Amino acid sequence: MSAVQEAGNLPPVRRLGQPTMLAYGAGAVAYGVKDFGFSTFLLFFFNQVMGLPASQVGLAILCALMLDAFIDPMIGTLSDRTRSRWGRRHPWMYASAIPIAVGWLLLWNPPALGQGAMLVWVFALSVIVRSAVSAYEVPSQALSPELSADYDERTRIMAYRYLFGWAGGMAMLVASYAYFLAPYPGQETGLLNRESYVGFSIAGAVAMAVAILVSALGTHHEIAHLPKPVIAQQSIAGHFRELGETVRNRAFLILMGAGICFYSAQGISFSLSNYLYTYVWGMKGGDFVALAGALFLGVVGAFVIAPRVARRVGKPVAAMAFMAGAAILIGSPYALRLLGAFPDPSSPAMLPLLFTIFGVNATCSVSSTILGASMMADVVEHSEVDTGRRSEGVFFAGGFFVQKCTTGIGIFASGFILSGIGFPEGAKPGTIPAATIDLLTIIFILLYLMLGMGAAYLYRRFPFGKAEHDARIGLATNG
Repeated sequence: MSAVQEAGNLPPVRRLGQPTMLAYGAGAVAYGVKDFGFSTFLLFFFNQVMGLPASQVGLAILCALMLDAFIDPMIGTLSDRTRSRWGRRHPWMYASAIPIAVGWLLLWNPPALGQGAMLVWVFALSVIVRSAVSAYEVPSQALSPELSADYDERTRIMAYRYLFGWAGGMAMLVASYAYFLAPYPGQETGLLNRESYVGFSIAGAVAMAVAILVSALGTHHEIAHLPKPVIAQQSIAGHFRELGETVRNRAFLILMGAGICFYSAQGISFSLSNYLYTYVWGMKGGDFVALAGALFLGVVGAFVIAPRVARRVGKPVAAMAFMAGAAILIGSPYALRLLGAFPDPSSPAMLPLLFTIFGVNATCSVSSTILGASMMADVVEHSEVDTGRRSEGVFFAGGFFVQKCTTGIGIFASGFILSGIGFPEGAKPGTIPAATIDLLTIIFILLYLMLGMGAAYLYRRFPFGKAEHDARIGLATNG
């Protein structure tokens, strides 16, 4: 009998039914909507629409991120130690829906304020939204290793989660570009119309609240099957000692390092995306809708491909290969453009080629994140052997904190880059000097390639695979 089995906390080794998978995955729509809103529009809105300096907006959001360093682990630990007739995770999931919706509405509809007060508004509302999202996302992610202990089923669970998360984000992106932020007659872009963000914020708030409640209700019947480890009373000092023992796990630290690299690169990419799409490629209203479609096709590709490749070569090798591919693909059209080898924006071949590359890049990058999250689920039993404790909430709180680097470190770095190269506020397409555009492009390529390859290297260093996991939970390996 394995050490995990002896602890009596092993989840069932099973394949989940389709209704449970769909309900669990649906909750990720909330994070997808929030993440694309923060990463793609937040810096742009407060910089280009509200007129705040990009570097100061980035700093305000980074300061909000620093609070997450305390909030996320606290929520993860409290979730692990919650005891109720609704289990450990569901009370948090139900309670988060309304605060997320209210915080989101307030963030995008600030009152008339001076520059200093507006920066405080950005900081305060970012903290509220982030904290409310953490109160849902950390317990919800912590459910994934509890639903099944099967090594390959965990990848399938995460594939559904990321499919719904990206679907929510892409749907919101399409709705934003095609409807909420569509240009008025005679305009080339509607992204600069402040009043358009009212409908954008209402739609996002409703979508997030509904997704959370659907997921919580749809997985409620699983509460009876989830592990119920005994939690002993302890002092505050004892609590922090246990937390330190847990997060020193080598496999966890490797995934945290890989996540910091990848999600920081993704954060820079997302927060600069509207600048790159608008000022480098000259994209307009309908182009953004087509782009969102291409990206979502890439996500569907990841949903299909990632579990199959992982079964064949193992999660660490697959995650490394997908991440390296993503790093090379995202920069290739920009590098080719600088070399004069990519079609000009006036060419009819430019957008189809660009969208094809971006779609394949989405397949690679999303596949790597699916596999990273699946490996994080496997760390739970790896740690339990050493500590005797199941700490799903703590591990996924760490992973979720790293994910939020996409909107913290990414937005801060992007704001710093834009200010450093002298990118003007409220700029119209076609008015930015070519040297400024080229410099922005070069910095973006180098940063993403460096961070992406760092993530690929760390994924490959993950210390165990299927055979070790199956042995740990007491299953006979089948090769």
